[in-house]
This record gives sequence, C-alpha cells and structure tokens, in this order.
Amino acid sequence: MATFARPENALKRAEELINVGQKQEALETLHSFITSRRYRAWTKTHEKIMFKYVELCVDMRRGRHAKDGLIQYRGICQQVNITSLEEVIKHFMQLATEKAELARSQAQALEEALDVDDLEADKRPEDLLLSYVSGEKGKDRSDRELVTPWFKFLWETYRSVLEILRNNSRLEALYAMTAHRAFQFCKQYKRTTEFRRLCEMIRNHLANLNKYRDQRDRPDLTLPESLQLYLDTRFEQLKVATELELWQEAFRSIEDIFGLMCMVKKTPKSSLMVVYYSKLSEIFWMSFNHLYHAYAWLKLFSLQKSFNKNLNHKDLQMIASSAVLAALSVPLYDRSYGASHLEIGNEKERNFRVANLIAFDVESKPENREVLSRSSLLLDLVAKGVMNCVTQEVKDLYHILEHEFHPLHLALQVQPLLTKISKVGGKLASASSVPEVHLSQYVPSLEKLATLRLLQRVSKVYQTMTIDNLSKIIPFFDFPMVEKISVDAVKNNFLSMKVNYSKGAIFFGNKSLESEGIQDHLSTLTESLSKSRVMICPTGKGIPKLGESLSDLVEVVEKEHKRLLARKSIIEKRKEEQERQLLEMEREEEAKKLKIQKITEEAEQKRLAIEFEQMKNQRIRREIEERELEEAQALLQEAEKRGKKKGKKPVLEGEKLTKQSLMELAVSEQLREKQEMEKRLQKHGKTMDYLERAKREEAAPLIEATFQKRLEDEKVHHELEQQREVELSRQRHAGDLEEKRRLSRILENKNIFQERLLNCRKAERDRLRQEREERISNIIQSRKEEREAKRKFIYFLRIEEERQKRLREEEAARKLEEMERRKKEEAERKAKLDEIAEKQRQRERELEEKERQRREEILGRSAAAVLPKTDLSSAHPVETPPTAVPAAAAAAPMPGPAKFVPRFRRAPAEVGQALPPATDKWSSGSRTEPPAGDRWRDDRRPAASGGSKTWQSSREERRR
Repeated sequence: MATFARPENALKRAEELINVGQKQEALETLHSFITSRRYRAWTKTHEKIMFKYVELCVDMRRGRHAKDGLIQYRGICQQVNITSLEEVIKHFMQLATEKAELARSQAQALEEALDVDDLEADKRPEDLLLSYVSGEKGKDRSDRELVTPWFKFLWETYRSVLEILRNNSRLEALYAMTAHRAFQFCKQYKRTTEFRRLCEMIRNHLANLNKYRDQRDRPDLTLPESLQLYLDTRFEQLKVATELELWQEAFRSIEDIFGLMCMVKKTPKSSLMVVYYSKLSEIFWMSFNHLYHAYAWLKLFSLQKSFNKNLNHKDLQMIASSAVLAALSVPLYDRSYGASHLEIGNEKERNFRVANLIAFDVESKPENREVLSRSSLLLDLVAKGVMNCVTQEVKDLYHILEHEFHPLHLALQVQPLLTKISKVGGKLASASSVPEVHLSQYVPSLEKLATLRLLQRVSKVYQTMTIDNLSKIIPFFDFPMVEKISVDAVKNNFLSMKVNYSKGAIFFGNKSLESEGIQDHLSTLTESLSKSRVMICPTGKGIPKLGESLSDLVEVVEKEHKRLLARKSIIEKRKEEQERQLLEMEREEEAKKLKIQKITEEAEQKRLAIEFEQMKNQRIRREIEERELEEAQALLQEAEKRGKKKGKKPVLEGEKLTKQSLMELAVSEQLREKQEMEKRLQKHGKTMDYLERAKREEAAPLIEATFQKRLEDEKVHHELEQQREVELSRQRHAGDLEEKRRLSRILENKNIFQERLLNCRKAERDRLRQEREERISNIIQSRKEEREAKRKFIYFLRIEEERQKRLREEEAARKLEEMERRKKEEAERKAKLDEIAEKQRQRERELEEKERQRREEILGRSAAAVLPKTDLSSAHPVETPPTAVPAAAAAAPMPGPAKFVPRFRRAPAEVGQALPPATDKWSSGSRTEPPAGDRWRDDRRPAASGGSKTWQSSREERRR
C-alpha cells in the first residue's frame, strides 16, 4: 500500500493516474488511503478525495468499494463534520441516478435508430440465428446490455446507503430522504421485487433499533422530529405499495405504522390518519373484505367531519354516501358456518388484529375487544349521524333494503336508485387525502344484496314460486346467476330453498332440519290429547273416577317409572352402540375416501402436469414453426430482392420452403459470392502487379538521373557551408582574443578581492567554530552539573529511605516489646486474681462450716428445752392473759404429753421463740449464711432473723 505524507498527495496521485487512463489503479490508491489508520483526522481534503472516489466507483460500477469507502468515511467524520458525509452520499446517489438515466436515454435512442425498414434487408444469417436462439427483440437486448447494469448499480447504491445510514440519530433526515428516493425509483420503473426487499430492509432496521437499545447515536422515537420522519417514510411506503398494486405489502405497511405507534404510545396527526384509512379502505376492497372496508370508510368520515375545516357539504355528502353503501355491501351471512374450531379460532384472532388496525387503539386490551359485524356497523352509522349527510337516493336505498317489506317490488324499486348512484362520483375538492370517490363500484354488491333480500322475504311469504316469476321480479341477473347466489346462501345457512327444473318451480322451506322438525312432536301430541280430554270430560265429572284410582296410582307410577328408566337405558346403550358402529364405518369410509382422493389427486396432478408439459411443448413448437415461417418469408423476400438487383430470378417456391432450406441456400449463395469475389480480387491483383512492374521499369532511369543531379547539388552546398563555417570560426577567435586583452587589466584587482574575501570567510568560520566549541563545552558542563545534582539527590533519597525504614523497624520492635510486656502483666494479674479467688472460696467454705456447726448446736439445745416445758404446762396450768385465751381456745384443744402439735396450731408465744429456720427438702443441712459483703446472696436468700418471714410462716398465714 502506498503511503503519503499528506492527503493532497494521494488526491494528486489519483488524478495523475486518471489522466493516463489507469482508473483501476487510481481507485485502489484512494481506497487504500481511505481505509488507512494514519489519516483518521478529518480535513477538507478528505471530502474532495471522497468526491473523486465515488465518481470512480460510479464510472466503474464498483458498488462494494463505494460502500466500504463510505463506511470508513462515516467513522472519520461522524463526530467532527457529519454534514460532509451527507454531501458525499448525496453526490454519490446523484451520479448513480444520472448514469442510469443516461443509459436509459441511450437505449431509447438506439431503439429509435434501429427502427428503420431499410436495415431489415441487410440482416445477415448470423443475426437471424442470434435472434432465434436468444428469443429477444432489439429493445429487450439493448435494455439488458445498457440499462439493466446501471439500474442494478443504482439499486445497490440505494441499498448500501440505507445500510450505512441506519439507526443513526444524526443521519435521520438523510435516511428518510434516501428511502423516499428508493421508493420513487421502484414506483417509476415498476420494480416490485426490489420494493418488497426495500420494505423488508426498512422493517429489519426498525426491529434492530428496538432489539439493541444500547447503541451509540441511537434514534429516540419519543422525540417528535424523529417520529415524524419515521412516519413519513412508512406513509410514503404505503402510498407507493398501493400505486404498484402490491396489496399484501401495503397491508404490512399498515401493520408497520400501527406497530410504530404502539411502540411510542402516540397517535399520528389527523392528516396522516386520513391517508391511513383511505389506503386501508382500498386494501380491504381489493381483498373483498367488505365489512372492514365499510368500517374504514366510517373512520374516514369521522376524521374528515371532525378535523377537515375546508370540507364542503358536497364532499361530506359523497364520503357519507360511500360509507353507507360500503356498509350495505357487506354480505348478509357469515361464511364461518360449518367451519372447524381451528378455523374459527384463527378467524377470531384475525378479526381482533384487523379491529385493532381499524380502531387504531395503541393500548388495546383483550377485555376491550369490539366485535365487528354488519348490524353493529349499521347502528354506528345511525348513531353517528352519517345517515343525515347522505344523498336522498342512498337514504331511500337503505330504507328499502333494511326496513321496508315489499318482496315482489323490491328489485323494481332498487334498480332506478342504483342507476342514479352509479352515475355519482368524481374528484373531491377539499379532501386532498381522498382524491376521488366512485359509487359505481358498489353497484354489483348492492345488486347481489337486493337479490338476497328478495329471496329472504319471498321465502317468508311463499312456499312455492315458479322460476319464470322469480326471474321477472329480479331484473339484475339471469336465473343461473340467481341460482349461484342462492346456492351460496343455502350453503351458509341463510336460506332454505330447492329448485325443481322438471316442474319449473322453486320450493321454499323451513331452515330447520327434519330431525329438528320432529323433536317436539310427542310433546305437541300430548298437549293436544290433554286438551281434547278436557273438552270431552270436564273437571267436575272426572273427580269420582280420579278418587277411585288414587289408591293404585302410586304403585302404577312407580312401575311405569322403572319400566321407562330401563327402556331409556336400553335405548341409550343401543344408541351408543349404533353411534360407535356408525363412527367406525364413517372412519373407514373417510379413510377409504381420503385414500381414493389422494390417489385421484395424484393421478390428476400427474395428468395435469403431463397435459401442461404437452401444451407447453406444443406451444413452443408452434412458436418455433411460426418464427421459422416468418424468417423463411423474410429470407425469401431478401433473396428475391437480391435476385432482382442482379437480374436473376430465384428458382424457389416459397410455400414449399423451410427455414433450413432457405438458410442452406443463403449460405451456399454467400459462399458462391465469396468465391467469385476472391477470383475477381486475384485477377485484379495480377493486373495491379503487371501495372506496377511496368511503372517501376519506366521510372528506374529517371530516378537514377535525379539521384545523380541531387548528389552534385549537395556537394556544391556542402563546400559553401564549409567555407562559411571556417569564416565564422575565425571571427569568433578574434573576438575571444580581444576580450582576453580587455579583461587582463583587472586581473590583479580580482586576485586582491578574492584573497580579501577568502580571509573574511576564514575569520568568520573560525569565529563560528570557536563559538560552537564554547557552546558545546557549556552544554557538557551543565549536563555534568545536572548529573552530579541528580546523583546527590538520589543519594539523599536513599539515605532518607534507610532512615525511615530504620525508624519503622525500631517502632515495630518497641510495639512488639510493649505487647509482650502487657501480656506478661496480664498473666501476672490473672494469677493474682485466681489466687485471691481461691482464698475467697476457702474463706467461704470455712464460714459455711462454722455456720453448720452453730446450727447443729442450736438445734440440739432447742430439742432439749421443748420436753420440760410440755410436762410443766400439763401439770400446772399457767394463767394466760385475756387476749391470749381466745386465740389458744380457737387454735385447738390442749394435746397430751406424747402428742405432736403442728407449728401452725401452737400458741403465738411458742411461735415467737427463737427457733432455727426450717429447712425443706431442697435445702442441705451444711448450707451457711453468706458473708455480709455478698449482696447477691443476701438478695436471693432472706436472712433467718426474728423480724423476717420464712417460707413456712407465709404458708401458715395463707392457710389461716
């Protein structure tokens, strides 16, 4: 890859290569410059290089090179000057468009130039064979050779530019402009396949925009400007699709618009919605979905009435009439009768999608679904005031078809109204989005509707009608067409009628089946018999008989009930068995039918394929024969013209000739003419040889004489020139000597000046050398001082680092020593605390032992003192105070000497004596009082003093 110091050099090199005709090398040079990483900073020269680069790509039709270069240039200028990229891309598309238009104009000029009758006679056999083999005419061949490559390159240009500009917020306007130009290209040249691919590409770009939300410079669809650009692109796509009559692609465009609005949760402007519903009505009309077509017209009427301020009364009347006629054109019956559950489910889902598209509800929910039907549509027309805006003919037609009941005169009343309606229509002045309205397109549907209404109302009045009478009251169609309409209505369970051609009559019947007709036969018979019984035997006379039969009625009813239940179970079993057998037979028959149908279909497909192949071969043979006959006639005429020019008559019979014979004859004739031409040329060559030899023999002595004369003249001329040269040399030598003598006078001055000049320059050189040496020595000295200062600085840093390191180590050692000292002190303190605790425990044990001994002594003394007091009180009663007697008497009778007295029955005096504290079964006898300083023990266990209560004393008080 060639490298350049500046971008201007690359541009100059490319222009030089273009001037010498080396465009390929120039393109490679610019491509290597653009893709190089050395020149990523944008300059104005980059833009000039890109202009030259795209011009070369267009001239050489190098679409891939152009795309690669534009991608690289986008990376260069995207963050600096995005306008430059827009200019380059616009220039690129302009060049491609101009080249395509130029090729098309050249093809048209070539076609006009070739369209000359005289050139037909000069056709050669090779041209005829080429035209026969290729099967193309002149225009097709010129288009294929000239126009198609440039159109293909233009299409690749649009596609590449859209890929480069996609999903970039800075290039949204250019992206929309490119998409519009691509749509116009497809529309102008009827490129349906490319249009489908273009729509799919734009659809994928939007899908990727939603899929990858973390891209840099990603467009924000919530902004009004971005959303408007995307909407304009989709609406332009919708318009072009309808103009190209690509209805499936137009419906996909409708779904794209709806999906885009659901994405941003916004509704477009009313002007765009008018276009939306206008195109939607066209799509539904072309797909024979009259119900959705009518709903679209209703939405269009509402929008025009609400938002179009320039709408006059006539245009509003035209739109309202279209909406009402579209609603009346909806079929009266639903075609889903007899369909499977899967088909009904798919139909419901499709109806829900279409209802969302018509309602344009961007936040639709399943519970808000609206059922679209003909009846609800007509109610909406009346509720929204559409019937008040229509013409009188449409209003009368609506009342006749929907409300009035005149079976025999319905068609005669409708026919003049339809004639008037078919003449109404034209362009709308104020509704620009609905350019033209033609009410005549609804006339066939309305005639069919009138026929169905007439048949429906006639079936309610008559049971039988002749075919002639029915044909008279239906002037729209002949009877075969009426029969076709009625068959479709009967198939969808709208009518029930039979046609009997042998009797020439039509029989109208009930729509219900025979099984449905006899379903309530027994109940009807029972009611009739009961009425007859009441009429024959009144109620008063039947009371005695009823009273007589009451005794046996319960038993009879029970028996009859059991018999009926048994009979019902038997019937049910028989029915189930019969149904099972029928199902098996139906399955077998269905399998056989499917097998036979499959075999028949395969045979039919093979037969159709064979017939198609035979017809194709016959058509090809017939075309070949016709073409051969035409070419044979042309060759025959050419041969006749050639024979007339030469004065010969061709010995040919045109009707018996074939193309092969004519070709052979033409080839043999050309060979003969070629041989004759070669003979004539040989003869003419010999004549020319003889003539040339004679001329040369005659001219030889003249040439020799002329040569000798010229030699003498040149010798004389040479001598004169020699003398003149010698004279001039003498004169120049004399002049030079004179100049030497003149300059010799200033030779000394010249030497003095030269010496002075040399001395000055030598002094200057010495001075400069000395200054240079001084400067170098100064630089060396300064660098030496810098190195010395740097070494000292490094030495000081190292010394300081070592000092800091030594201080850190000393600090760490000190901390470690302090930690060990603290651990040692902690261990000593813990040992002392353990020793103190051990001494405390020893002291507590000694105190507990002393307390235990004291209690034992107290218990021993109290036991010895109780016995004498008891004997003494029984022998000599002591007089007690008056307050103590009732207490003692209330306590209990005085026990005997050997009887044990409980503590709670003793006298208060005994209780008040100093007794040892009672111990329960949980307390041990070795337990002593805690020391005075142990407050925890003091709180948990109360002391055994006279003023405090023990557990037993509190228990005695509760019992009292």
